[in-house]
Amino acid sequence: MTSRLSVLSVIAGGLLFANSLPAASQSQPSSGAAEKTVTIDNFNFAPTTLTVQAGTKVTWVNRDDAPHKVVSAGKTFAASPVLDTGERYSFSFVKPGTYEYFCSLHPKMVGKVVVQ
Repeated sequence: MTSRLSVLSVIAGGLLFANSLPAASQSQPSSGAAEKTVTIDNFNFAPTTLTVQAGTKVTWVNRDDAPHKVVSAGKTFAASPVLDTGERYSFSFVKPGTYEYFCSLHPKMVGKVVVQ
């Protein structure tokens, strides 16, 4: 019985301590920037055109059997490394504008991110 009370005291003490922390210190869902995904599959980017708000992080996910490399048409954002199946590349778009990109390994694959 004594050990049971000790455990309950520790748990209760921990709850009291956690509830006394300032709100900013407690774990809360992130209200940070939005995130969007572009899927690479069957030698296509989907969606081909993605419209996002400034500050959005866009992640390209290679679901194809072939490697791909995301490169901006005007060098307006950093190129990805070569992405093998299942690999990801992310970039946060902070400035409004239209960002065209392509796969440097398969140049017929093109896409666009429109940042508002």
